[in-house]
Amino acid sequence: MAGAPTTRHSRDVAGEPALIASELRVVLGQLVRRLRAEHRFGLSQGAVLGRLDREGARSVSDLAASERVRPQSMAQTVADLEHDGLVARRPDPGDRRRALVELTAEGRAALDTERRDREGWLAEAIDALRPYEQAALAEAVALLRGISEK
Repeated sequence: MAGAPTTRHSRDVAGEPALIASELRVVLGQLVRRLRAEHRFGLSQGAVLGRLDREGARSVSDLAASERVRPQSMAQTVADLEHDGLVARRPDPGDRRRALVELTAEGRAALDTERRDREGWLAEAIDALRPYEQAALAEAVALLRGISEK
């Protein structure tokens, strides 16, 4: 069919980093759009809540550096979450000039609900894969994490 999108398989682009990067951007874009449709929070808000859950209280500047965004952008994200009662600020015991952002009980409950809802469809899709496909996906996740941390 003329003009129909084609799908490349990994063997078609293996050894061609520019083509792999292009395909990866397309697929990640599709996945991000699907995740956004399933989210109660925006992606940046969900990322902050998840990081605070995993790592504990952090300063706005630490969150900005971890999420690779401008401190001003992170300050707005935190302000929005604080307005919604999902996070609270408290003085840093090691440096009273700084404030630490932490999850509230409401934020933790909202994050737990969000995770169950969001991961439900994704877990079901992964569960439908063959065992060797699940193993390959787990390897890909580890590789993508490594790339994202460079």
